Amino acid sequence: MKIVQIPNGVFAENCYLVVDERAGECAIVDPGEEAGLILHKVKETGTKPVAIWLTHAHLDHVLGVSRVAADTGAPVWLHPADRPLYDAVPDQAAWFGLAPPEPLPAPDQELAHGARLTVGDVSFEVRHAPGHSPGSVCLVGPGVALSGDVLFAGSIGRTDLPGGDFETLIASIERELLPLPDDTILYSGHGPETTIGRERHTNPFLTGVYRIG
Repeated sequence: MKIVQIPNGVFAENCYLVVDERAGECAIVDPGEEAGLILHKVKETGTKPVAIWLTHAHLDHVLGVSRVAADTGAPVWLHPADRPLYDAVPDQAAWFGLAPPEPLPAPDQELAHGARLTVGDVSFEVRHAPGHSPGSVCLVGPGVALSGDVLFAGSIGRTDLPGGDFETLIASIERELLPLPDDTILYSGHGPETTIGRERHTNPFLTGVYRIG
């Protein structure tokens, strides 16, 4: 398995490609603003996109969904608790002073806590982790976790946007991410990769909350 990070757009959002080169398949995670760049990176892998996984529905993570879904034919997966946010992307764009985006296609599949997603022979577990948004999920695979905007290197997701809640987010991180092995590589929705161990011991939002045994 290979993870390809694609920073893009005015929000410096990280789209990811989860690639199983042996099977010739990939999943596209959070196709953001620069759909053309993302599709170019997909083509470079030489693999077939089999799914579009959305960790949540804030506009910087979904602006490329229309074009990417149309070009690849890959089904769109979203947790149902974030469907209202997804449907309100035009309103989100207006809040940030952006031009009206292309209409988004309806999600094809619902992400559910504990479900397994596969790309080729690689399997990921869906972990519902609300707090940044009601339907935020983390996708946990072999030695890696795609955390969306739940947890970052040295920070956590915003909780001042509609549907956000600080205590809920901290509880989600403690429940769904901190029990993972310390060497688990964390790929976040913004910024560089990190590890669970590094965040457990140095993240200022966690060191005073999570009791290190």
